[in-house]
Amino acid sequence: MTQTSDRSPVPGLPARAHVPTLGGISGIAEGYDLILCDVWGVLHDGTAAHRGASDALMRFRALPGAGRPRRVVLVSNAPRPWAGVQTILDGFGIPREAYDAILTSGDLTRKLISAHPGERIHHLGPERDATIFAGLDVTLVPAEAADRVVCTGLFDDTRETAEDYRATLEGLRARDVPMLCANPDLVVERAGLLIPCAGLVAEAYEALGGGVTYAGKPHRPVYEAALALAGTLDGREAPDPARTLAVGDALRTDIAGASAFGIPSLLVARGIHAEELGVSAAHATLGDIAGWLDAQAVRPDAVIERLTW
Repeated sequence: MTQTSDRSPVPGLPARAHVPTLGGISGIAEGYDLILCDVWGVLHDGTAAHRGASDALMRFRALPGAGRPRRVVLVSNAPRPWAGVQTILDGFGIPREAYDAILTSGDLTRKLISAHPGERIHHLGPERDATIFAGLDVTLVPAEAADRVVCTGLFDDTRETAEDYRATLEGLRARDVPMLCANPDLVVERAGLLIPCAGLVAEAYEALGGGVTYAGKPHRPVYEAALALAGTLDGREAPDPARTLAVGDALRTDIAGASAFGIPSLLVARGIHAEELGVSAAHATLGDIAGWLDAQAVRPDAVIERLTW
């Protein structure tokens, strides 16, 4: 295991503790009862699975339990119910033996929507996310007739940006329509490209003064729900956050959310920060990233190139 430097890059500021770079999780796995694992950016990149990641999770689950079984809960900011994410994982050939349960932003969004039965909702996002409303007591309406807007993403995330939605957002803001953001991610990595997500649209709405409720990481309710879900798997209390490891590729969501909840975190370098960290090319290897880490508002407890055992 190599370690980053603990020198501060800014004269006069105290040195910050170094962050270890791991070659795999086998050396730390026994210290945890639960892994909360991100999906997009860790298990796959939107086009292909990262086989070493699912293998690492299966090996973790197979370890003898330290007072309770080892569990893996996949925690995704995907704006669709967990079953839809499982179908995608099946399509990538990711074994179901790699995890015990899935919790998505879509699941949390549905719970929030169900608290307001009969609402007129405008769905701002692609048709593929419409399953988020299945079975709920809502009426889908145009933006100008909505009581609430639920944003799941951009209609065409290969060409559009949040700016393309300015007129719609201004119209919603003029009527003080609240927004529910079903995916707080700003971007995800798809085959080496950064693709905009619902979080960018929500940020643009907030910039106009609009009110936004976020469902998913980095917000506290998703961690409360994930730990509670892990507890129900064994009919026990929720696992100790200190014996839980959060794995993800995004500082703003995966790492910041875990840190605020008191959960140790592991940053996967080959994700949305790959370009910044110099590992976007297939042959590149992760070097000394101490300076980059010291410039961030939040830091992981460890870094790994890809999730491997």
